[in-house]
Amino acid sequence: MRRSVFTRLLVVVVLIAVCSIATTAWLAAGLTEASIAREQGRELASDHKIYTTLLAYAAQHRDWSEVDLYVTSLVAGHPNRRIALVTKDGRTITDHGGNGGQLPATAAAVVDPLTVDPVLVPDAPADRIDKRVLGPFRTPIDFRVKESTPTLECLRARKERPGLDCREESLLFDTAADFAALLALEELVNACLARKALPPVDLDPDYTPARKQSVAVPPDEPAVSACVTAARKEQLTPYVAPPVLLYLTNPTGPPTAAISLSGNGWQVAGAAAGVLLVAVGVAAYAGARITRPLRALTAAAQHMAGGSDIPPVPVRGQDEIAGLTRAFNTMAANRAQLEQARKAMVSDVAHELRTPLSTIRGWLEAAEDGVSDLDPALITLLLKEALVLQHVVDDLQDLAVADAGSLRLTVAPVPVASALEQVRAAHEARAAQAGVMLSVSAAPGLVVTADALRLRQILDNLVANALRYVPAGGSVTVGAAAGDGAVVITVTDTGAGIAEEDLPHVFDRFWRADKSRSRTTGGSGLGLAIVRKLVEAHGGTVDVTSTTGVGTRFTLRLPELT
Repeated sequence: MRRSVFTRLLVVVVLIAVCSIATTAWLAAGLTEASIAREQGRELASDHKIYTTLLAYAAQHRDWSEVDLYVTSLVAGHPNRRIALVTKDGRTITDHGGNGGQLPATAAAVVDPLTVDPVLVPDAPADRIDKRVLGPFRTPIDFRVKESTPTLECLRARKERPGLDCREESLLFDTAADFAALLALEELVNACLARKALPPVDLDPDYTPARKQSVAVPPDEPAVSACVTAARKEQLTPYVAPPVLLYLTNPTGPPTAAISLSGNGWQVAGAAAGVLLVAVGVAAYAGARITRPLRALTAAAQHMAGGSDIPPVPVRGQDEIAGLTRAFNTMAANRAQLEQARKAMVSDVAHELRTPLSTIRGWLEAAEDGVSDLDPALITLLLKEALVLQHVVDDLQDLAVADAGSLRLTVAPVPVASALEQVRAAHEARAAQAGVMLSVSAAPGLVVTADALRLRQILDNLVANALRYVPAGGSVTVGAAAGDGAVVITVTDTGAGIAEEDLPHVFDRFWRADKSRSRTTGGSGLGLAIVRKLVEAHGGTVDVTSTTGVGTRFTLRLPELT
C-alpha cells in the first residue's frame, strides 16, 4: 500500500501524541493512586491506632467511665481526627477533637472486644474474641496446660458424685480458677448443644472438644464451635465494657482524604523528561528516515550541477519522495543519454562535413599548384561535393527548425495517388539503374491533409533509403489506404532487413545500419530523423518493422481529409 510522506508524518505525530497522552495519563493515574493509597494508609494507620487503643481499654474495663483520659491522649496524638463514642441507644459517652457538630450517619467501627473488627485488626482470632479478655480465667490461652489432668477429670466426675475428693488444695490458685472457669464454660456449651439436640462435650483448656477413646462418632465440630463461641461471649460479657459505636471524622465534619502530590515532584520531572526524550528520539528517527533520501537527492543534484556522472539514487518505499527519486534517476539517465547524443552528434557532423571539405580542398590545392587542371570535370566534382555539404547543412537546419517547433507547414488537401506517382517518377531511373522494381498503389480518391512539399520530402527520404539497401532483383513498394480516420502509407522493401536490436535506433540522427559509415552504403544518417520530425509536425506517426533477410516496412499514419 502506498503511503505518502504527509501520511507518514501524520502517523508519527499521532503516535508521539498518543504515547505522550498515554504516558501522562498513566503517570497521573499512578501518582494519584499512590497519593490516595498513601493518604488512605496514613488515615487507616491513624484509625487502627485509635481503634486498638479503645479496644484494649474495653478488654480491660467493665465500663467506659474512665475512657476520657484515653480519648484525650489519642486526640493529642492525632490532631486531625475527631473521636466520639456513642452507645447503641444513642447516648454520647465522649466526643473530643471536634466542634461538636453533627456526627455522620454511619459509625466507623463498633468497639467490642468480643467482636473484633477484622478490617481494622487483620490478625484477629477466628472467633473475633480479643485474646486479652480473660474473664474468670487467670492464665492466657497460649500459656495454659493443654492436656487433661486427673484433677480436671475428677472435677467433672464430682458433678455426678458431690462427695468426691479431688484434692483441690494441691492445685495452684490460677490453675484452680482456670479449671473452674472451664467447667462453667462446659455447662454453657452443653446447654447450647442440648438446645440443638446434640450430645454434650468435654473441653480442653484451649476450648476445643476433648477426644475420648470411647466415643465412636466425633462431635459435630461446626455446631460445637458455634456453641463454644456463643458460650464464651456469654461468659465474658460481664468482664468487658459494653459495645459502643466509634465515630472518626475530621474536626469540622465527615472524613476526607486530602491528596498531596508534593512528594512526587522528582517522579513527575523524571517521567516528563522520559516522555520528552522518547518523543525527541521518535521524531529524530522519523525525520532521519524522511530526510535521508532528500539529502541523497541533494548530493546527487550537486554532483550533476558540477558536470559529473552520478550513479542512480537508491529508491526506497512507494511515497512521494520515492516517486521524486525515480523521476530524478530518469532525468539523470536522460541527461546522460542526451549528453552522449550531443557528443556523438558533434562527432558525426564533423565527420559528415570533413569528407566533402577534404575533397574540395584537395582538388583546389592541386589546381592551385598546377598539378590538376581546373577543367569542367573537376568543376563538376567540386560542385557535387558542395551539394553534399549543402544537403547536410539543409538537413541539419530542418532538424533544428523542427526541434525548435518553428517548422512552418502549408497544409492543404493533397491527393495521395498523385503524390505517390510523383515519387515513382522521381526515383524510377535510379531504381532501374540499381535493378530494383519500384511500384506504387493508392486507393482511388484518397486525400490527405498535409504540406505537399514536406510530404514529398518524407516519401523521397523513405524511398531513397529503401533503394539504397535493396539489392538487384529486389523490389520497393509504396502503398496507401484509409484506416481508422487516417491515411496509412507504407514503404516496403525486400532488402536485407534491420536487426532487432537496431530497430530502436533507426530514427536516431547520424545512425546507419552499416557501421563502416561508407558513403556508398548510406547517406548522412539524418534522413529518417527528418522523416520522424516532419510526420510528427503533421500530427501523424511513423514506425518500422523489419525481419532480417526478408525486408523492412515503414508505416506512416497521417490525418485524412475530413
